Amino acid sequence: MSKLDQILVLDPPCDLKFKGPFTDVVTTSLKLRNPSDKKVCFKVKTTAPRRYCVRPNSGVIDPGATVVISVMLQPFDYDPNEKSKHKFMVQTIFAPSHVSDMDALWKDAKPDDLMDSKLRCVFELPSENDKANDIEATKAAPVMTFAKGDSAAAAVCVSASVDDTEMKKVLEKCKRLQAEMNKMAEENRQLKEDGIRMRKMPRSDHMTSNSTTLLGREASTASLPSLLVVIAAIFIGFFLGKFIL
Repeated sequence: MSKLDQILVLDPPCDLKFKGPFTDVVTTSLKLRNPSDKKVCFKVKTTAPRRYCVRPNSGVIDPGATVVISVMLQPFDYDPNEKSKHKFMVQTIFAPSHVSDMDALWKDAKPDDLMDSKLRCVFELPSENDKANDIEATKAAPVMTFAKGDSAAAAVCVSASVDDTEMKKVLEKCKRLQAEMNKMAEENRQLKEDGIRMRKMPRSDHMTSNSTTLLGREASTASLPSLLVVIAAIFIGFFLGKFIL
């Protein structure tokens, strides 16, 4: 009895290509399609099991369904002068009506019931075109970064605009306080001059009373700038603290 032909359709059919560099894990895909009206069990084998990781490496494919196999090549020192001798084999068998123990199924399978397909591994280094595309992609990346940066800059500008508005309000209030302080200082200066003139005039009970009154007003007025300075400092400190936070 002749060996059965492979029922599954493999993609790729003959070669599993792995594109370097091989300093990291390189993954390629193998598609298994079941065009029949029966369930098919499959198992993937390799001549170099320590060099590859296959997921899934076995299973059952329903009629008309497709399974994608991920074949991962482990990192290694690539020598372009050394040809790869690694091979894979996809072994299949029609599934019985009830599959309970896959290991027993493969162990008890008759050779005439098995179907298989072989694939060889091909290692490729990136071509010049691929390198050029990678360079272009690298150059294009900062453009996207700048676009994101523009959004961030716009947000900063909005925040700065709000902060400037608050600062203007604080400065305007400071100017008003300064003007009031200057006005009080001028009044204080006038009162001092009046007091000096009163001291030079002849003393009398009436003048003494007026002088005492003026001196009292002078002392009271002299304390106002200090009080305004304290209030202004507290006011400015409050607004600056709010602005900074």
